[in-house]
Formats: sequence, C-alpha cells, structure tokens
Amino acid sequence: MMRILFQGDSITDCGRNRGDNNNMGTGYPLLVKGKLSLEKGKEYEFFNRGISGNRISDVFARIKADIINLAPDYMSMLIGVNDVWHEINWQNGVDTEEFIFLYDRLLTQVKEALPNIKIVLLAPYVLEGPATADCEEIPDRFARFQKGVAEKAEAVQLIAKKHNLPCVTLQDKFDEAAALLGADVLTPDGVHPHPAGHQLIADAWLDAFAK
Repeated sequence: MMRILFQGDSITDCGRNRGDNNNMGTGYPLLVKGKLSLEKGKEYEFFNRGISGNRISDVFARIKADIINLAPDYMSMLIGVNDVWHEINWQNGVDTEEFIFLYDRLLTQVKEALPNIKIVLLAPYVLEGPATADCEEIPDRFARFQKGVAEKAEAVQLIAKKHNLPCVTLQDKFDEAAALLGADVLTPDGVHPHPAGHQLIADAWLDAFAK
C-alpha cells in the first residue's frame, strides 16, 4: 500500500482530529482521498499532517515526526500564507529569503532520507476578504497580502524548479473562479476555503498527481 501525505497549514488541516490517523479533516485532502479511494480501492493510505497557523519554519521544525518518520511514497505541501499573514498582523512572519532557505533545506533533507519519494508543491494564494482586507489598524493590508503571497508563490515555483518537482499554482485558479463566481463563494475570509475552494484545490492536486 502506497502512502500519501498532505502537509501544510490550516488550509490542509481543516479541522482534522489529530488523535485519529485516519481522519483527514473536511478539506481538499478528504476530497482527494474520496476520489482516489473510489478509483483505486485500497491502493493508497492517506495521512494529513497540516497544522493550523504553521509557517515554513514550523513545518521544518517537525520534519522528522510529521514527514520522514511517516515514510510517505507521495507528499504534497501547501505553505506560505501564514509566513505573510503573521508578519502583517503580529510581526512574526518569515521573510522570503528565509522562506526559500528553510523550504530548500526541508526538501533536501526529505529527499536524502526518502530518496524514492515523489513530491508536489502547491503555491499559496490569497483573495480579498474579512481577514485580508484593509482596516483602520492596517490600511494597506490587502496590498501587503498580495505582494507577500505573490513573493512566496514565486519562491515556491523557483524551489520546485531547483528540485525538479511539479508545482501547482493556485492564485490563477482562485482569481479565475472568483471572477466568475465571486470570492465569497470560494472563501469566507480571503484565505480559508469554502467547499468550492477546497474542490478547486483538490481538482488541481489530482491533475498534478495524475501526471
């Protein structure tokens, strides 16, 4: 049986029960598990180790327990928005230079420990919503979100290229869907997806996995 690991922040975590290894939360990992299980039966087992609030530094800190020790055959990672968000709101983010350094080290160590692992990276996205819009305390908040997340998304693409890994861009997909449907159909706050947003991510994930 092949192991698939989903890694990331709250978008991946999505309310999972951390005391139950079979619990995938209610987001895109659950949708992926449902689709692949229906098509492939028991060919795969699935693990969700996303943790709400995580930055790249947090994922790197748990690289042994939540990646290497699980010995997945496949791993995806969606990280980056909190590295921006935490800086804007609490001055506790991760700048792009450090983001690249830690992400690169993480992938290098994972590939050294698990030389046969297949990895796909997902680049972060942001839309305008209550959590990201301008406010009295931070009048340029959305512009800072856009700039910071775009930098992190570009960094993920550069890291993927360096490590010869596929990279799924999500900003273009969310922007296109938001233009057709409205951002509030995809996310209640600009970051965390509604079911439609999770379906969008799952579809993009499955397309990359199939390739």
